[in-house]
Amino acid sequence: ARARAAVLFAAGSGLRMGEVLGVTVDRVDFLRRTVRVDRQMITPSHGEPHFGPPKTPSSRRTVPLAQVTLDVLAVHLARFPAVDGLVFTSSQRQPWRRGTFAELVRSAREAAGLPASVTFHDLRHHYASALIAAGCSIKAVQEALGHKNASETLDTYSHLFPSDEDRVREPVEALHGSSVSP
Repeated sequence: ARARAAVLFAAGSGLRMGEVLGVTVDRVDFLRRTVRVDRQMITPSHGEPHFGPPKTPSSRRTVPLAQVTLDVLAVHLARFPAVDGLVFTSSQRQPWRRGTFAELVRSAREAAGLPASVTFHDLRHHYASALIAAGCSIKAVQEALGHKNASETLDTYSHLFPSDEDRVREPVEALHGSSVSP
């Protein structure tokens, strides 16, 4: 139950696992419907979890959130209040360790009968796919995901963009379609 909101939040924000596990209440703006990503939770093999910089400088971003994603957070926080501002914590009220959280995801995947290739990172792909299917620009998808440039986003997701063949044909038809006489 404690991990459910983190999974739904990831699907609704496109954040990486470390970014999700490092979300604190002060980074969520419920009025502007955004989350600020300027750090992530680092969980070393030895030592305590701690905040660290995001994966890359371009990973620092503000991500727009749908109301349904904010509602998930609000319900989660009502049931499991933040600990030192941290939104997602384990049943021991400690920061989730990446390995422990990944194990929960693995168990859920197996219980659902999904293939081993399904990972937490697929929630990020789900988010990107939803933006692309909705017609968001490549620039909007790039910024939401925190990619360095649009080519990185295109290299990863170009197969999801609809074909432009008909869009390429339409202007030519509009310009020259009536000029052909039988």
